[in-house]
Amino acid sequence: MADQTHVLFVEDDDVIREATQLALERDGFVVTAMPDGLSGLEAFRANRPDIALLDVMVPGLDGVSLCRRIRDASTVPVIMLSARADSIDVVLGLEAGADDYVTKPFDGAVLVARIRAVLRRFGHASGGDKADEDAPEGSGGVLTFGELEIDTEGMEVRRAGQPVALTPTEMRLLLEFSSAPGTVLSRDKLLERVWDYGWGGDTRVVDVHVQRLRTKIGQDRIETVRGFGYKLKA
Repeated sequence: MADQTHVLFVEDDDVIREATQLALERDGFVVTAMPDGLSGLEAFRANRPDIALLDVMVPGLDGVSLCRRIRDASTVPVIMLSARADSIDVVLGLEAGADDYVTKPFDGAVLVARIRAVLRRFGHASGGDKADEDAPEGSGGVLTFGELEIDTEGMEVRRAGQPVALTPTEMRLLLEFSSAPGTVLSRDKLLERVWDYGWGGDTRVVDVHVQRLRTKIGQDRIETVRGFGYKLKA
């Protein structure tokens, strides 16, 4: 039981909450399900789950605000659930610190696959997968790009000598760029390598995370190559 993954699930729709909780538990997850943002925040503080699934539109404290509160205290992975794929709420959730999102209605198998993909990146045990199996090869030691230093063994980043706090997803994104400086990486390639998508995904996830990474390591350090993707300036 100790190695089971604990999921915090915040959803105000009783039918969706109960059905999803049962589906996740059948797949071996331990689930704490809450109907609103405030109870979800209390459950997060009390239980320290391995991953949080947050519906965007929940009462009391909406999912985006809850994500910000969680991110202020923890780097635990967060997946947002949104009823509208084109909603601005998707981008707001990613900008608040979410690592991924799933559009409702969702297939239970797809949700489980996305959860496990996120957990692999974060190194949590779920079916025996580990994040470091997919780490860039040949990235030992400290890499230097101008005032940016990346300690790929200690998983630490400094800019002009000052520590930079990155989420695990941001760190993996930076490691991908630093493993091939000057090489253009397409959004689809980044989705495959960082988000572990074996299928097509929404490239907004990449764009928002690149922008968040730029604000931390320097706006000019990652260059946009229009029509192709992004590259780290060597």
